Amino acid sequence: MATSLSTLSNVEGAKTKGFIKGRGRGTGNGKTAGKGQKGQGAHGHTKKNGFEGGQTPLYRRLPKFGSRKTHKGEKIVYAIVNLEQLNRFDDGAVVDATVLVAAGLVKKDLSGIKILGKGSLNKKLTVKADAFSKSAKAAIEAKGGVAEVIA
Repeated sequence: MATSLSTLSNVEGAKTKGFIKGRGRGTGNGKTAGKGQKGQGAHGHTKKNGFEGGQTPLYRRLPKFGSRKTHKGEKIVYAIVNLEQLNRFDDGAVVDATVLVAAGLVKKDLSGIKILGKGSLNKKLTVKADAFSKSAKAAIEAKGGVAEVIA
């Protein structure tokens, strides 16, 4: 039994010498070297995966399901927070993603957080989010707060 990695060796018969093809008839694998006679496979051409001899391949015949990414990239999906939900924070507080997650207003941070203008705001807050609606930004600034967009 080996005691260290430096003394490891292969079991007898585990490693065999590779078979050299195309070295004469006497080897039993000369002339066509196991590629048969003529044809596509004998001439060094490789077919791509799923190729079915010119027939429409299975992956193109079957119907497609589910959503696919467009050439424009992934759709941006914001976690939404309304103005009326921000009233639970203290006057003068700084509200950012970590505070919103801790308060349970945002469960997943998705592509970012967007503040919408539904409801009314009663307090002066500094709100840091990825996006604001025009009405939400105006309402926050009307109360003397700051609507800060995070890059």
